[in-house]
Amino acid sequence: MTASLPRILLTGFEPFGGESVNPSWQIAQALDGWDCDGHRVHAVLLPCVFGDALARLDAALAELRPDLVMCLGQAGGRTEISIERAALNVDDARIPDNIGRQPIDVAVVPGGPAAYFSTLPIKALARDLRQAGIAVAVSNTAGTFVCNHVFYALMHRLATVPALAHARGGFVHVPFTPQQVAGRSGVASMPLAAQVEGIRAALRAALRTHEDVRETAGREQ
Repeated sequence: MTASLPRILLTGFEPFGGESVNPSWQIAQALDGWDCDGHRVHAVLLPCVFGDALARLDAALAELRPDLVMCLGQAGGRTEISIERAALNVDDARIPDNIGRQPIDVAVVPGGPAAYFSTLPIKALARDLRQAGIAVAVSNTAGTFVCNHVFYALMHRLATVPALAHARGGFVHVPFTPQQVAGRSGVASMPLAAQVEGIRAALRAALRTHEDVRETAGREQ
């Protein structure tokens, strides 16, 4: 770890739902150690497990004290990279997680706000990805599975932990890769190389833009 450079925490998830890979972690691995506008990217793997994912996130936040946090997750079936706008204070799992936990209508943080907004410049991220030729949309729902669980917990910690008050953060969903959908007719995917370049552009935009642009988000989800 290079102490002299400010840090970016970039998280991805282990495979879940029967998949053998998870592009969110493949992207994070590809960017681990990258120097982005004077910041060093540190990739951290999160388990796809309610509760356990937050313990790993908390450990990474405590160790790195990052200036910027971008959490990535897989959203199979989406056709583009999705910049998430808001996290809800609810776990409502349609399938069990990787160790069989399946909370239904449970608060991520009991007594916490109903929702948090991303503190990343979501429309600027979408604009810069679009300019780079990457399919992208602003999304208004991160679901209610482990991705939203992590997104909400991250934003709660950034809002309430004094040592993290300087940091900004948010969540981005990524599509399947072609490897994952081979033989599955009609299922959308995006090449991994394009996804890596999209997240590279998103990190640059997040560092360079503190006041979000005021323009239509394009096709929202």
